[in-house]
Amino acid sequence: MAGGFYREKDITGDHLEGKVVGIVGFGNQGRAQALNLRDSGVEVVVALRDGSPSRDEAVREGLACISPEEIAAAAEVISLLVPDEVIGSFFRKHLVGGLRAGQTLCFAHGFAFHYGHVAAPSGVDVILVAPLGPGRRLRETYLAYAGLPAYAAVGRDVSGGALGTALSYAKAIGCARVGVWLTTFAEETEVDLFGEQTVLCGGLTALVTRAFEVLTEAGYSREIAYLECVHQLEQLASLISAEGPDGMRGRISGTALYGELTRGPGIVGDESRGNMKAALEDIRSGRFAEEWIEESESGGRKLDKLRKAADGHPVAEAGKRVRDLLKRG
Repeated sequence: MAGGFYREKDITGDHLEGKVVGIVGFGNQGRAQALNLRDSGVEVVVALRDGSPSRDEAVREGLACISPEEIAAAAEVISLLVPDEVIGSFFRKHLVGGLRAGQTLCFAHGFAFHYGHVAAPSGVDVILVAPLGPGRRLRETYLAYAGLPAYAAVGRDVSGGALGTALSYAKAIGCARVGVWLTTFAEETEVDLFGEQTVLCGGLTALVTRAFEVLTEAGYSREIAYLECVHQLEQLASLISAEGPDGMRGRISGTALYGELTRGPGIVGDESRGNMKAALEDIRSGRFAEEWIEESESGGRKLDKLRKAADGHPVAEAGKRVRDLLKRG
């Protein structure tokens, strides 16, 4: 370990040995983590209700399935891999009365624990192991004997071995092959939400959409605007991910470099910085979490309306045409 960073060689002992890991949910992360754990020699059970299509899939994969009501009694480590907005209700319905001292609750995102939607009983360890990527990639990289990096954190250490459990879990799902950074529940939750809102999802889609609008309103064709402002993102994002912004600057033309350094700061400038700070304050104060849970519990009507409006934007139509033409070959 160096500065809170671990790889496989730094992790001694197996804190999952002789323990059953219960996986709640079999979606994006649930399927990948269950299979990776099993293939690493961990005994796994998956909690899914009777009649669930996911239960049939889990059985086909050779995994043992039990009902949600049985998970607290069946597993020593319980990994909650259902969506953030339903973890609290699942916990209250199926876990709160059945957990016992010595068990561990594991999260892939700190949202539910950090904002108080899960109040783990005394005597129960609480850990976080958050792979930095979707479940599909987690499984693909595991099978290729690679992996995704991950965050690990301890929210409560009653046993004295919570960190060891988190690191053993990260190793078993393949993340320690690449690297595991130690963090806290607060840091992981707040930084993850901030990244999603300001860069990876919200900021990025808003940026490319506004750029598309400026070009098309100036008379340029929708397809060309899409190709320039959206289609090429994959190449630049891969380059920045691999080598950082400075590495990208060494791989682009002088014209592009001059344009980036002289015009870019004006595009995403002080006003954007102020909006980012406001978004961060909503996250840190809990206002965003309260708003999202309220929206989810009320049926998600606002979200549906916003999604339909965004999906109906001309940039979506242009993208469909461009992708269709490129697929024809």
